[in-house]
Amino acid sequence: MSAPLRLSHVRNRTLTSASCLGARRRRGVRTGDDHRRDIEIDRLEVLDVETSHTGHVGPETPSRHHVRCSAVTVEVLSPRVLNRATLQRQSLLERSDTTIADMVEHLVGMQAQNPLDPYYALWARLEDFDPSRLGEMTESRQVVRAGFMRGTIHLFTTDDAVVVHPVTADVLARVFRSTQFAKDVAGVDLADLLVFARSLLDERPRTRAELARNLTSEWPDHEPASLAQAVTYLLPVSQVPPRGVWGKKGPAAWAPLQSFLGRPYGPGLSIDALVVRYLAAFGPAAVKDMRAWSGLTGLREVFDRLRPTLRTYRDEGGSELFDLPDIDLPGPETPAPPRLLPEYDNVLLGHADRGRFFDGRATPKGWVGNVLVDGVFSGDWKVDGRRMLLSLTDVETEVATAVREEAARLAELAWPGEVDEIRVTPFQP
Repeated sequence: MSAPLRLSHVRNRTLTSASCLGARRRRGVRTGDDHRRDIEIDRLEVLDVETSHTGHVGPETPSRHHVRCSAVTVEVLSPRVLNRATLQRQSLLERSDTTIADMVEHLVGMQAQNPLDPYYALWARLEDFDPSRLGEMTESRQVVRAGFMRGTIHLFTTDDAVVVHPVTADVLARVFRSTQFAKDVAGVDLADLLVFARSLLDERPRTRAELARNLTSEWPDHEPASLAQAVTYLLPVSQVPPRGVWGKKGPAAWAPLQSFLGRPYGPGLSIDALVVRYLAAFGPAAVKDMRAWSGLTGLREVFDRLRPTLRTYRDEGGSELFDLPDIDLPGPETPAPPRLLPEYDNVLLGHADRGRFFDGRATPKGWVGNVLVDGVFSGDWKVDGRRMLLSLTDVETEVATAVREEAARLAELAWPGEVDEIRVTPFQP
């Protein structure tokens, strides 16, 4: 593997493609197949620098650089190679025999807006998955449901929650500032609001509706629901059982995260470590992909800092991709068995460019689960009464049979004795 592309820097001034005609330009295709091939692109190399009379080189002072262009080879990965790579890391090519806790940590949390989505997602990834075990872990606070990535509810292990939440708290605050809720509470001293709300939640867990009623007595001139939303965005809180417990139902009631877990925050996970963990579960990926997954900003600098320790590729659109150096990519013809995923699943929400999982034939409609066939989105599923409905882009006998068999296994796990029929129909966009 050749050295990764690196743009030279002169103190604070970055040499861009304008510094060298044709920089980052594709120069020619080298030997390879349709899925992995090498291209030559230009690398900029500083020979010497002329500074202004101040002697300072920086973005605010003019300077001239003398550069030389040299070619480096970068491997280009097709969407299918990226598909197989990410499926492998998500244990969607072959189910894993690891523990629930290890899988949740490997995935750096799991989408949990819908309380039961993590159960379906783990069933698709783990051998002999027992949903009651995850329910027990939820009740015993070994895992917790709270706002993490992009401000949405995720399931994290307790060990991860106390080090990841401090990193993502700023994301929640930024998301809140962009909402109508923030406009509705303009003029409210948010520090006072959070202190008062914390005293209420220390008494017992409360739903947003309960918080709204309690808070409006102190701030009668502001929208009650928005006051409650401000609290759940800005105060570290978690949703408490029985919500999210297999076989049980409960309202979305909130409690202070650290007191609910009985543990203080640990030293926050470093951004560098979070990048490495993201790539281990979602790579190869671009900076924009991790930004879309996490909601964090300022990641370009972090990836550039880690560049000497990472491997780089390009996708077919020219975007630079990063990966861990010790992970081999599976071949493009690696079999990808059908998988039934929940409505919200990490693998389909982990990238800004989701082309590795969507081939243009179909897109998710929402309110239903997702079906992967040969690794790409190929339809949806839902349970309606005693019927399980599969809507597929390809209803040929062989494909439909394989998906139907996977659906029967899910029905046996989740609705034993309750699903009498599995029906396959053509996908309707």
